[in-house]
Amino acid sequence: MPETPAETTAAETRVALITGSSSGIGAGIARRLAAAGIRVVLNSARSESAGKALAAELPDAVYVRGDVADADDARRIVAAAIDTYGRLDILVNNAGVTRFIPLGDLDTADGDAWREIFEVNVVGTWQMITAAVPHLRESGAGSIINISSVSATRALGSSIPYAVSKAAVNHMTRLLASQLGPGVRVNAIAPGLIDTPWYEGEDQVWESSREWITENTPLRRVGTPDDVAEAALYLLDAAYTTGDVLTVDGGRHVV
Repeated sequence: MPETPAETTAAETRVALITGSSSGIGAGIARRLAAAGIRVVLNSARSESAGKALAAELPDAVYVRGDVADADDARRIVAAAIDTYGRLDILVNNAGVTRFIPLGDLDTADGDAWREIFEVNVVGTWQMITAAVPHLRESGAGSIINISSVSATRALGSSIPYAVSKAAVNHMTRLLASQLGPGVRVNAIAPGLIDTPWYEGEDQVWESSREWITENTPLRRVGTPDDVAEAALYLLDAAYTTGDVLTVDGGRHVV
């Protein structure tokens, strides 16, 4: 029996899985994609109530709790998307952690800090990608967007382990883009300072950073989650773009 037009539309609607999406940049991307008619799977390792509340706010969205640093959780998160919608077209790797450690404080940036940050930011990103790629290939036009940072290419950031982890994400993006085409495109977004709950408990760091960025950035403001979401939406429809790292920093990188 042929599908009705409504059924056909539902079957062709893209599905996006966004890790670390209960707040901040991830939530901003989820809202923007949902507004564009994309079905969204939300995720976080914690903040379950916030994730469920956002899922209830968005049309045809679901929330799956899980830690991307855990290989079993990564597979389960992807499986939940497939079980719910029967397909996966988009993976946004936004889940990330840091420690606020001055760059010159080598003692505090110990092995535990490196392991914690790399387990989520690098290994977690890899585990989500390897779990998702078979389904993204089936989509025929799969897209992966990794959320990086301007600290990946400049001598700044919340800590050296964090900045190095994002440099690894950038190179992972380029390597995978070279291998997964033509069926799957892989790109990254490198935000500058974005106004999110990331700085909770770090009021002094946040205020000094906000003031400096406002005074020294061409667009004279810090970024918002919606600024990053706009870049994500662009990359999803940029059919001839892969292996790119798109900087979203108000022009700070040019001055």
